Parts: sequence; C-alpha cells; structure tokens
Amino acid sequence: MSIKVLTKAEQTAEFIIQTVAPIFNMNGYAATSLSDITKATGLTKGAIYGNFKNKEELAIAAFTMTEKNMLRRITDHQSLSDSPIEKLFLVTDFYRNYYNYTQEIGGCPVLNMGVDAKHQIPALFQHVQFTIGKIQSNVAKLIDSGKKLGEINTQINSMLYAKRLYSMITGAIFMTHTMDDNSYLMETMDQIDKMIHNELKR
Repeated sequence: MSIKVLTKAEQTAEFIIQTVAPIFNMNGYAATSLSDITKATGLTKGAIYGNFKNKEELAIAAFTMTEKNMLRRITDHQSLSDSPIEKLFLVTDFYRNYYNYTQEIGGCPVLNMGVDAKHQIPALFQHVQFTIGKIQSNVAKLIDSGKKLGEINTQINSMLYAKRLYSMITGAIFMTHTMDDNSYLMETMDQIDKMIHNELKR
C-alpha cells in the first residue's frame, strides 16, 4: 500500500485548515477576520490566499475537516460492536462524552456553523445540511440492518426515528453548551437508551 506524500503546497494548506478550524468553529464566519487567520498561522495574507480562493473557501474546508474528524470518531466508537442495536447504544455512549470533545474544538461544528452560515454563506450551510443528512441516514441504516437481523421492530419507520433521535441529541447539545451543564446530554442519552430498548428492540 503506497503512502501519498503531500507536496509543500498541500502541507501548507493542511496546516492552515487545521489551525483555523477551531477559530472558525468558535468565533463564527463573520467574526473570524483575516488578521485572526494570519496571526494564528504565522503566515502572510498572500500565503493564505495563495492556497485558498477566499475566506469562504477556507471556512468550508475547515468545517469539512472538523466534521470528518467528528464522523470518524462516531464510526470508530460504533466499531466496538457488530450488532446494529448495540451500535445505536454506542451512538448515545459517544454523545455522553461529546461535550468534553467539543470543548477542545470550539463547540459543536454542526450547531455552530448551522446557525452561523444559514444567512451568510449558503455554500457552507449546504455542507452543514449534508452532514446532518449523513448522520441521520447512518442511524436509519443501522435501524434497517437491525430489522433484517431481527433485532429491531420491523414496524418502525427508520428515517423518521433517526430524525427524532438526532433532533433530541442536537437539542441536548445546544442546552449543554448554552448552560455549560453536561447533565442535559447525559439525561437525554439515558432517555434515548430507554426509547431504543422499549420502542425499537425486539
């Protein structure tokens, strides 16, 4: 298996994205200035715009990296079990520790960028919508897999249930960050676990 060696330009672009992603996530698009970006990276304006067409392109690249890392963490955590129903419980287990994880990256990227980008950057907002759709679709696929294996009630509407679960999770994330109180996430995950056990599990 060959390992791709990044060019100097690719390494610089990756460094810029990794450095400014938490800044965009914490401050938002409008509140992140070019001077914030140059100060954080130690690079000149010319070096920044030599790698990215504009601030919007950089913001999209930063969000994409952040959400990919987040989705990878969820996937890795789900790999602890092969059972679809157990993977659903592992989703709630992941979000029990989500507050600590997002403290490191400036907050929840989906929540922060979703609110920030809706009226400012349509292209970035579309990326947020795509990410939400991807998360919901993955949960729906788990439910479908559970139905086929006889673990989950076949009468359940998979996508409708996935949307309901993710709406509850997102609401708990918002309250936890707003109130600086992880109990919102912990209690909501307990409630979702009860729903999975009582309403989904066969």
